[in-house]
Amino acid sequence: MQVDITPQMTRAPHHAVFVVVPRFNLTTLVTMIETMRIANYLAPSPMFSWDIISFDGPEIVASNGMTTTVATDHGSLGQAQYVFVLGSWGTEHYANPALLAWLRKRARAGETICGVELGSYIVARAGLLDGLPATIHWSWLSGFRESFDRVDVRECLFTMDGKVMTCSGGLAGVDLMLRLIETNSDSGFSGEIADQMLHHPIRDAHASQRSTMGRSTETMLPIVREAMTLIEENIEEPLKVPEIAAVLGVSQRQLERQFKKHVGCTVVQFGLLRRLQNARLLLISTDLSVREIATASGFNTLSHFAYSFGRFFGRRPSEYREAWPQNEPAPSWPGSLSDFLSVLSNMPSADQSARE
Repeated sequence: MQVDITPQMTRAPHHAVFVVVPRFNLTTLVTMIETMRIANYLAPSPMFSWDIISFDGPEIVASNGMTTTVATDHGSLGQAQYVFVLGSWGTEHYANPALLAWLRKRARAGETICGVELGSYIVARAGLLDGLPATIHWSWLSGFRESFDRVDVRECLFTMDGKVMTCSGGLAGVDLMLRLIETNSDSGFSGEIADQMLHHPIRDAHASQRSTMGRSTETMLPIVREAMTLIEENIEEPLKVPEIAAVLGVSQRQLERQFKKHVGCTVVQFGLLRRLQNARLLLISTDLSVREIATASGFNTLSHFAYSFGRFFGRRPSEYREAWPQNEPAPSWPGSLSDFLSVLSNMPSADQSARE
């Protein structure tokens, strides 16, 4: 399916340019634009206008397979207040010199540059995030941190630091746009837009990207969520269960019981999943060797890492260095908690205990 999303409009007081690269997230683009469209709908006169451009030709295939027609004459664009760079699957390896030079030029002209989802990789490669706080979609945080040691990588919805911003993507783009509208009008107006979009509450920049940790809409006890956070913050040097319990001020028995009830697996098993997910991400987003990735993911031996990875992902680590092969029609995320629990349920109990 092909759609033409190149806008035809009169330039408004606040102009934005959206730069899309192959396999970008179309939903993120549409919802960010829709926030501005509703602002125009509610305002006495249009507040926002926008252009959608690409440095990769006039027809760009989004991550959902839809082909979108966009503008390519980026040299003739007038000045903009905001430049949003949108990327998704595969953008961790995207490096178009013309786009990087264009972004630096726009930044020097005083325009605000924003990396959205994996578009943060592009903004970082342009050197615009050095020494600044930045975020990216949670599933790519560790790979992004390994790739850009000069960037202050944070787990949050979005960052706003002067003339450079980042956004984790998805519906966080709506929250970012509503906050930007606040700076150009007032919070009451952004609330009216949120009402029109049925988007409540408007989240702030420091809100966590995840709330259910893969457990649907179930209410999760704070102790379980805090244990998950500790596990994720100590991937390279995993904490033992008694250490986690001591930090949380609960007994190991209570922690294990609540974790099993709310997550469906043991603390050790969840820790293994997060370490495997971290390794999977490093495989596809960095040039680290398999041995280095095993160490960075908390595995003491390469053999244990290789066994665990193959057991749960169905292929060897060395076979998983590309997230979305060019010959596959769509990407896949094999490391979900549900898939992991399904594998555990089919694993002999002796094998489980041996590998914990």
